[in-house]
Amino acid sequence: MLKFKIIFTKNLYNFFLTLSLILFFFSTDKIQAKSFNVYNIEISEPFEINFDKNNVIIRGFEKAYFELILQIVTSVDQNKVNQITQNELKEMIETFSIKEEKFIDELYYVNLDVSFNKKKLLSYLEKKNVFPSTPLKKKIFFIPIIIDENKKDLLIFSNNKIFNQWNIYQKSNHLIEYILPTEDLEDINNIKSKFEFIEDYDFKEIIQKYNLEDSVIALIFVNNQNIRLLSKISLNNELVLKNKSFSKHDLNNDDHVKKIIDEMKIIYEDYWKNFNLINTSIKLPINIKINTKYVKKISNFEKVLEEMDLIYNFNIQKFDKDFIYYRIIFNSTPNNFLKLMENHYFNFDTQKNVWILK
Repeated sequence: MLKFKIIFTKNLYNFFLTLSLILFFFSTDKIQAKSFNVYNIEISEPFEINFDKNNVIIRGFEKAYFELILQIVTSVDQNKVNQITQNELKEMIETFSIKEEKFIDELYYVNLDVSFNKKKLLSYLEKKNVFPSTPLKKKIFFIPIIIDENKKDLLIFSNNKIFNQWNIYQKSNHLIEYILPTEDLEDINNIKSKFEFIEDYDFKEIIQKYNLEDSVIALIFVNNQNIRLLSKISLNNELVLKNKSFSKHDLNNDDHVKKIIDEMKIIYEDYWKNFNLINTSIKLPINIKINTKYVKKISNFEKVLEEMDLIYNFNIQKFDKDFIYYRIIFNSTPNNFLKLMENHYFNFDTQKNVWILK
């Protein structure tokens, strides 16, 4: 009987210790308010009689905001959110830090890092009917090929100004890093042999050399009338074709080449943003329970939720001796949630209203 009491008391102690730890680490009111971070914002202003450091900082906030908008909002929607009041802007700022400040030749220079409250920023954009994307960096294999329809010739490396100048015009807000091929005689001959059916050629023989799953093949058809662009965009094993025409452009003119490259990059950046869209109009409630014995799994699960941009918020509804019950608001579909979680090695039994983490 004494032994039973000792065992019972010990189990009861462990149970309440577990509950105490859960209360400490997982508040039932915990709602994740993540940030969008913008780094290395540089501002300068003459150091004059009316100099006000606060005004410089506000200018830094504005510059950081517009830099962020260029990263997360497609080009067609950017004009909807290019006007913002100082009060609206200040409301979104979560934190900022001054990395460097100095005075040189009567000029004040400052370098800022700015963090925007994700939830408040998304709410502001939603009111403007703008849905942003997750600002994810991406490496993509890229081949621009000029097809001279008059000469029946292909320009791949030499004399191809799109190829030679492509990475010169890179902006800080660009999310895509382009990996261009090295000049290879075998590749040149292979591509040129496909001239008659270049639009149907899949380029797999060349792409697989670079160990990148995603690619953009830009076929640039040039004749006396105009320039026609056919982009074959392959992301996550899905192929999409994009067409665009450029009139009154000359590939021998560097200014025209720069403009074409800028417009091409906008096409690809917009496609990548749409691919990672955060649709805040969708607020899908998901209920999940996890066995309390999976302490490490619980910790990893919360970490993933905190880092996932499509998670609008999450909290713990309740817990007992067997399970912790989560409620998650997700800005996409159930299948997308399951797919994203599977990428982090989390799988669920979805047979009932409350899903169980396996």
